[in-house]
Amino acid sequence: MNKNLGVSFISSYVPRQCGIATFTNDLSNAFNNLSNGNELASSVTALNDISEGYKYPKEVKFEIKDKSINDFKEAAYYLNLSDKDIINLQHEFGLYGGEAGSHILYLLENLKKPVVTTFHTVLENPNDDQQKVIEEITRYSSYLIVQSKKSFKILEDVYKIKKNKIFHIPHGAHDVPFLDTTYYKEKFQLTEKKVLLTFGLLSAGKGIEDVINSLVNVVKDYPDVVYIVLGATHPHVRKQYGESYRNSLENLVKKNQLENNVIFINRFVNTEELLEFILMSDIYVSPYHNREQIVSGTLTYALASGKAIISTPYWYAEEILKEERGLLVPFKDPDAISSAISDLLGDENKRNRLRRNAYEAGRKMVWPEAAKSYAEIFQRSIDEFKLTTSQLVASPKYKYIPSLPEVNLSHLKTMTDSTGIIQHAVFSTPNRSEGYCIDDNSRALLACIMNKYLFHDPQIDSLLTTYLTFILHAYNKETGLFMNFMSYQRNWLEESGSEDSNGRTLFVLGYYVKNAVNHSHLALSKMLFDQTIKSMEKFTSLRSISYLIMGCIFYLQRFSGAREVKRICRKLLERLYDKYCSERDENWKWFEKFLTYDNARLSQALMMGGIYFKNTNYLTTGLESIVWLFGELYDRDRNSISLIGNDGWYNKGTEKARFDQQPIEIPALIDACYQAYLISEDKEWINKIGITFSWFLGNNDRQEPLYDFISGGCFDGLTSTITNQNQGAESTISWLVSLHRMYRIRQELQVE
Repeated sequence: MNKNLGVSFISSYVPRQCGIATFTNDLSNAFNNLSNGNELASSVTALNDISEGYKYPKEVKFEIKDKSINDFKEAAYYLNLSDKDIINLQHEFGLYGGEAGSHILYLLENLKKPVVTTFHTVLENPNDDQQKVIEEITRYSSYLIVQSKKSFKILEDVYKIKKNKIFHIPHGAHDVPFLDTTYYKEKFQLTEKKVLLTFGLLSAGKGIEDVINSLVNVVKDYPDVVYIVLGATHPHVRKQYGESYRNSLENLVKKNQLENNVIFINRFVNTEELLEFILMSDIYVSPYHNREQIVSGTLTYALASGKAIISTPYWYAEEILKEERGLLVPFKDPDAISSAISDLLGDENKRNRLRRNAYEAGRKMVWPEAAKSYAEIFQRSIDEFKLTTSQLVASPKYKYIPSLPEVNLSHLKTMTDSTGIIQHAVFSTPNRSEGYCIDDNSRALLACIMNKYLFHDPQIDSLLTTYLTFILHAYNKETGLFMNFMSYQRNWLEESGSEDSNGRTLFVLGYYVKNAVNHSHLALSKMLFDQTIKSMEKFTSLRSISYLIMGCIFYLQRFSGAREVKRICRKLLERLYDKYCSERDENWKWFEKFLTYDNARLSQALMMGGIYFKNTNYLTTGLESIVWLFGELYDRDRNSISLIGNDGWYNKGTEKARFDQQPIEIPALIDACYQAYLISEDKEWINKIGITFSWFLGNNDRQEPLYDFISGGCFDGLTSTITNQNQGAESTISWLVSLHRMYRIRQELQVE
C-alpha cells in the first residue's frame, strides 16, 4: 500500500449508536494501522440525525445535517480542498436525507475526486426512487464494494451493473484468540451457566421473542441456561415507539416464568466489552425475521470469534454459515430453535466442531485483511481516475433550474400559534386583528406535507397537527362543508366558506391521503375527505372544480378502488373539459372569458385527469391551455414572467392588468408546467419552470426579490410603485410550496 494514501469516509460515526458508525470506525482504524499507524491516513465526514450532533473524536473533520441539502453541497467543496486522495461512501438508504436517501447525490455531483462506494443494503425489489438513487451513485463511483456474494449478484441482475465495477469484500471482524468460554464467564459471574447471546440494536423484526418462547422447553432439560439480550433499543425506534418492543419482550419473559433465564442489558457497549460478551457465550443466536437481510455485522463478529451459531435462513446467514459453520432453523419457529439449542448443549463435540469451522472461516474476515482489500481498490481507483465532464458538471437537463436557497421555516412558525396560521402581517409581524382562514391553514398544511416528504424532519410534526386540527375544527357537520374565516378570538365568522376555499381544502386533504405516513393523520384526512366530497360535487367555480379533481386523483393514487370518488372525479373532469371546449377559440385558448388568480390550476387538473384516466382529450386540451397561458405571461424581452395583476385582471379583448402581482400564481404555474413536461417530455418546460420560480428571486417586472432571506418570509406582491413589504401567510406559503416543489422536481430530474 502507498503509505501516503489518504481516504475520507462519508458515514455515520461513533459515538452515534448505529451499526454503520461502528463499521466505519473499525475500518478507519484498520486502515490507519495498515499505514504504519498513521492516524492522518483517514478522516471522516459524519452524518448527523439530530440537530445538536455528537461529540465526535478528532478524526471527524466535517459534519452534515442529514436534512440539509446545503450541508451536502458544502461537504463536497470541503472534500475537494482536503488532502485526502479518495472518498469512501458508506451507503445505507436511511443515513442520507431526501427520498430514498437522495440528498447524497448533491454531494457526489460536486466532487472532483474518485469515489468508492460500500453498499450495506442491496435490495432485490427496490422501488423506483431507490433504484434511481443506486443507479446515480453507481454513475459517480469508480467502484462498488459489497459484503456478500448475494449482493454482488443482485447488483448485476437487478441494477444491470457490470461485474468488473463490483468487488466483494466480506464485512470486517475483530481478530480474537480461540478461547474457552470459562475465562470471561468468571468475570460476569456466570461460570455455572450455559450462556446464549443475541446482541445488536433492539427493534421489532429481530425475532428475540422466538428465542424467549423456545426457552420454555429448553429449561426443562437445561435449567442453568441464561439468554442474554445485549444492546440498547435503536434510537430511531425509541424516538417513535419508545420501549414498546422491549417491554413486550419483558412481559413475555414474565408470562413464561423465565425471569431467572433471560437477562436484558439495555445499553450500547463499546467494542472491548462486546467482545468479552461474545467470547463468554456458548451459543450465539441470530433469529432475524427478514429473509432479505443482506449482511449482518453481529453475525460476522460471532463467526469470527468462533461461536456455535443458530440462525434463521436470511440471505447472509445462508451464505456464511454453509459448510457446517452454524445451524439454520426456519423463521418464526420457536420449536425449531428449542431443538437446535438442546442439540448443541447436549453435544459438546458438535458444538466445538461448529466453533472451529466458524473461527477458521472468520480468519479471512478480520479487519486487517479487509483494510488491505480496501486499500488495493482505493489505489486502483486513484490510478484510473480522470476528471470527466460528467463528474464536474451537472446534467444539462437541469441547467435551467436556478440555485435553490435552503428551506427556512422561521417565518411560517412566527405566523403560527396554537390555533393555526394568522392570515396577515404588518411587515414581518403577525397581525392578530385579521384572524385566521382555512385557505391559509390548508396551504400551510400542504407546505408541511411537502417538507415531511422531502426531509423527514420530526420537528415538522407539531405544525402538521396544528394545521390539520384547524381544518377539523372548521368542518361544519350541518352543511357538510368547511368554514373559512375565524376571528383571533376563535369565533367563526360564517357557516361555510367559499367554493374555492372548500375546494382548496379538499385538494390538500387528498394530497395528505396520498402522502401521509402518520396513520392517525391519514385516517382523519380520509374521514374529512369522505364526509365533504359529496357536498362539493355541485360546485360551479372552475378553480374549485380543478382543486376537487386534483384532490380526488391524489386520493385515488392511494385508494384506487374508491368508486364514488372516481365517479365524482370523472364527472368534474367532463364539466371542466366541456367548459374549455365551449369557451376556446383560436386566439383565446382558455376555460373562461377572463383570467384572474390561480389560473394554471385549471390546466393542471385537466392534465392530471388525462394522465390518471388515460384520456387523450384531457391531455391535449390541458397541454394546449397551459402553452397558451404561459405565452400570455411570458415577457420575451426580459426572459421573465409578468403575472396578471388583481387591479383589473385580464378580460378577453382587453389589456391584462400588470399590477398588483401576487405570489399565489407561481406554485400553480410551476405545477402545471411540470405536468406539461411529464406529458410532452419536452425539457423546455424545465426552462419555463426555472423562469417562473425566479420571479421570487428578482426576475420580475420590478427586478426586485420578494423572498426575505433574513426572516424566511415572502413579500405580499408587486405593485406599480413598490414591493409590498408585508409578509402575510398566503405569500410566504406560496414561496415555501414553490421552493419545496423545486427541490422535488430537481430531485426527480437528478435521479431519472
